[in-house]
Amino acid sequence: MAGAIASRMSFSSLKRKQPKTFTVRIVTMDAEMEFNCEMKWKGKDLFDLVCRTLGLRETWFFGLQYTIKDTVAWLKMDKKVLDHDVSKEEPVTFHFLAKFYPENAEEELVQEITQHLFFLQVKKQILDEKIYCPPEASVLLASYAVQAKYGDYDPSVHKRGFLAQEELLPKRVINLYQMTQEMWEERITSWYAEHRGRARDEAEMEYLKIAQDLEMYGVNYFAIRNKKGTELLLGVDALGLHIYDPENRLTPKISFPWNEIRNISYSDKEFTIKPLDKKIDVFKFNSSKLRVNKLILQLCIGNHDLFMRRRKADSLEVQQMKAQAREEKARKQMERQRLAREKQMREEAERTRDELERRLLQLKEEATMANEALMRSEETADLLAEKAQITEEEAKLLAQKAAEAEQEMQRVKATAIRTEEEKRLMEQKVLEAEMLALKMAEESERRAKEADQLKQDLQEARESERRAKQKLLEITSKASYPPPMSSSAPALPPDVPGFGLIGESLSFDFKDTDMKRLSMEIEKEKVEYMEKSKHLQEQLNELKTEIEALKLKERETALDILHSESADRGGSKHNTIKKPQAQGRRPICI
Repeated sequence: MAGAIASRMSFSSLKRKQPKTFTVRIVTMDAEMEFNCEMKWKGKDLFDLVCRTLGLRETWFFGLQYTIKDTVAWLKMDKKVLDHDVSKEEPVTFHFLAKFYPENAEEELVQEITQHLFFLQVKKQILDEKIYCPPEASVLLASYAVQAKYGDYDPSVHKRGFLAQEELLPKRVINLYQMTQEMWEERITSWYAEHRGRARDEAEMEYLKIAQDLEMYGVNYFAIRNKKGTELLLGVDALGLHIYDPENRLTPKISFPWNEIRNISYSDKEFTIKPLDKKIDVFKFNSSKLRVNKLILQLCIGNHDLFMRRRKADSLEVQQMKAQAREEKARKQMERQRLAREKQMREEAERTRDELERRLLQLKEEATMANEALMRSEETADLLAEKAQITEEEAKLLAQKAAEAEQEMQRVKATAIRTEEEKRLMEQKVLEAEMLALKMAEESERRAKEADQLKQDLQEARESERRAKQKLLEITSKASYPPPMSSSAPALPPDVPGFGLIGESLSFDFKDTDMKRLSMEIEKEKVEYMEKSKHLQEQLNELKTEIEALKLKERETALDILHSESADRGGSKHNTIKKPQAQGRRPICI
């Protein structure tokens, strides 16, 4: 009895100690996950769990986003998850997204998973037209997206229409031109074919390197009013704060780089930006929503911290990640080179095999033709021999008849006809016999000549037969004993059948010489990249000129017009941000 009571008490105590949980759904750019979280968990506990699950170490770029009454908010790390103003209906949904953007994607994004998540997010923003992208750049970005998804272009696999179900271009670009889907696919495919040899991570990085130069890349826009009540837009990004006209999100009226801002203060819905240069006026603005003000402050603090962090020496963790990334990149590059060599060797082996098979087929055809010629020669020789024999017999028969005619003539001459009439008749018969004998002699001579000619033809036919047999013997000996392959020819891979060649196994060690060689190759790639950039710009201009005639001017949006005007002035994202340095010695008037 006492034991049963003790067991019930221990079971109830265990039941009380079991923590309460709630379900959370995390939505990334390409997956969904669900977790059971304890009621006491803070934002950092959930965020760390998601990062560990994804294998993500560059956590400082990301956050968990949710929506409150059409306003975006981010989960705070030091606050309990359920204390946020989120729906209490399970599962509680958060979106795992990039909150801060790098200045230079190639230098800052180390892990492949980080690059992939940024690629997916930026691609979606461009297709959703949250980032303005000109038409020619849209086609180029689409070609890199296709390379990342499908790998190298293969005409036998990637046939016309293979991109029909893919969303690759913003609808604004498609509607702006009188071009069919096939015409867009043709232009995308022509660039896609030039990206041969790029792995998925390389294609995604090329996409980001182009996208990061777009004016609206990485900018968070907020509606604000200055102290005069004028409606403006505030843009917060990795480079600083920018003030825009509400109708023009491409070119800021003025920018405040992070290194030129002394202080940003916030009180009672009003923000104050104090530049380092005291000669420049303080800029004040406010927004109507408290949640928006808090979000602006979060983004300002986070972007400023990352801006300063980039200009310091990398932490030990970042150095370790970069070293691992370099080693992994070197390993992958060597692996790709090894695979490329094996592929080349396999292709050469297949070409050699095809050539040998073609040569063997040719030799078989030649042997068949020689056999047929030999058979025809033998048949001709037999016919000629038979004909010669018949002709010879006919000649003998004619000679015999001529001899008989001669004997008859002699007999007729020997018989004396006493009467004149008999003599005349006899003379006539003699004359006829002589003519017949003459004809028989001529015919016998002609038959003899024909027999000689047939004998000569028979000799030629036998000579032709002998030559045909000789040629057949030569062909048979060639097919039986092929010429030995050169020892300098490349070794075939082990999996190529039919040749008895053994491929040597290849191994690579990360030695200093390998790393030095890799460094030299990277330097060489930088020089080639500069040349490719120039070539790329020429291609973009060429495509822009080509499709300009098909543009429907009446469908141009305000951003299209603004971008064209900015391009005509030679403006770009980076030189626009540098303008305040040239204007910084005069008061700000917005």
